[in-house]
Amino acid sequence: MRSIVRTLVITSTILAGFGLGTAVAQPITVADPGYATAQGTAYVVKLLLEEQLGQQVEAVKSSSVPVIWEALNRGTGEIDIWTDVWLPNQKSFVDQYAGADGKVKLAPAFYAGTQGYCTTRDVADKNDINSVFDLADPAKAALFSTDGKGKGRIWLGAAGWLSTNIETVRARDYGFADFFDLQTTDEAVATADLDAAVKAGKGWIGYCYGPHQNFARYDLKVLEEPKHDEANWKFVEPSDPNWLEKSSIKSAYKDAEIHIAYSKTLAEKAPEVAAVLDKVTFTTDAVSKLAFAIAVEGKTPEDAAREWLAANPELVASWIGN
Repeated sequence: MRSIVRTLVITSTILAGFGLGTAVAQPITVADPGYATAQGTAYVVKLLLEEQLGQQVEAVKSSSVPVIWEALNRGTGEIDIWTDVWLPNQKSFVDQYAGADGKVKLAPAFYAGTQGYCTTRDVADKNDINSVFDLADPAKAALFSTDGKGKGRIWLGAAGWLSTNIETVRARDYGFADFFDLQTTDEAVATADLDAAVKAGKGWIGYCYGPHQNFARYDLKVLEEPKHDEANWKFVEPSDPNWLEKSSIKSAYKDAEIHIAYSKTLAEKAPEVAAVLDKVTFTTDAVSKLAFAIAVEGKTPEDAAREWLAANPELVASWIGN
């Protein structure tokens, strides 16, 4: 918790005059996990609450999803808002912290997200790589090695992402894990590897999700998978020491629902903020464009969010209006 609480610029009297309620005495905090898609939505919310509701809002760096959820559930102001709740990826946290006994509220609005494996279209088309099952061919897997002769390299995601554990299961159950070095690195490292591969005309493959700036920056091909089947999707949480052996996943993700979550403590202190958060939603394309502005064009998350808000006044009005 912070030892210093800054005085709000906009007084409760002024806010009440505009019918916007009372500003929270302690700054509202929104999680910034460091990757562009979530930064885009986080800073849109930050500026929205500051400029439309007169709240003081701080972005808090945290790259660990479990830590974000624990902080939300404590309700002490460490993190009040999390704008990148992917379901079903984060279902265990939603069940634990946003259920009847939890202290987190899941906003009802959401937009769609997709997940799978991507490679560059040029390499895929030249080498007849169309499906995840093609990766179980040692010769095709070797195309993604550093020298074209040994094991391939495939990026499964970053440490701390729930999807990274899921990808570990899927790599095994799709039959290609033995032919690859399974990499878990920061997304920035994976993107740098992708960029280097594209420039060199070499192979790169890894977990990919949309919205994402890479779909605008590169010509990527999403590999085919069996259609999502709940009967072929069993994932046991890593809190179980035998989680990997007990898990079995042999089909694609279903399209994700991406929600905002916020602490019930925040809702109690500032119900007008909660009412706005319940209305805020995006489109996959909008978030991809926000991410592109941040990750590719080099704009700060705050500048990208401010430009996006200025370009969408009617949507902002629908969020703020009764």
